[in-house]
Amino acid sequence: MESSKLIGIAREIISTLVIVGIIVGAGILITGTWPFMVAIESGSMEPHMHVGDVVILMSPDRVGITTYVEGVEKNYKAFGDYGDVIVYHPNGDRSKTPVIHRVIAYVEKGEHIPVKIGNKLYLSKYVADHSGYVTQGDHNNAPDQPIISSPVKKEWIVGVAKLRIPLIGYIRLIFS
Repeated sequence: MESSKLIGIAREIISTLVIVGIIVGAGILITGTWPFMVAIESGSMEPHMHVGDVVILMSPDRVGITTYVEGVEKNYKAFGDYGDVIVYHPNGDRSKTPVIHRVIAYVEKGEHIPVKIGNKLYLSKYVADHSGYVTQGDHNNAPDQPIISSPVKKEWIVGVAKLRIPLIGYIRLIFS
């Protein structure tokens, strides 16, 4: 192969990496988190989010977190229901697939964990082992706590969902 062809290929690779770097850097700068977008992998957030959707995240430090309980009081909705939707690492374990679910309430250590059934909240028999957020998929009949994770600590949160782009996440899901 000629050296001019090799130089051309190297130039294309370098320019592609620079463009990707600019996009990633701008995304982190704008959202304050990494990753700043995730693909929905399960139906637990139906009917408001679907498998294959991509969700853009923002750092909770920039946008705050509104629980379902607070959302009802303020009449604040995100993705079709009260309260924010977050992405978090179950029990802070970064080796596990992050979960994307709605924030139901904030509980203090020793408080009973609430369960959202329809539009009503009930107290479960489970008690929080530490303070944090209680989360639940919109399609689920039970909260994530204590089954998937203990109450979600702020440092476990990747981001707050702010924008849903339908279907384009299938591209990522095909390759994973």
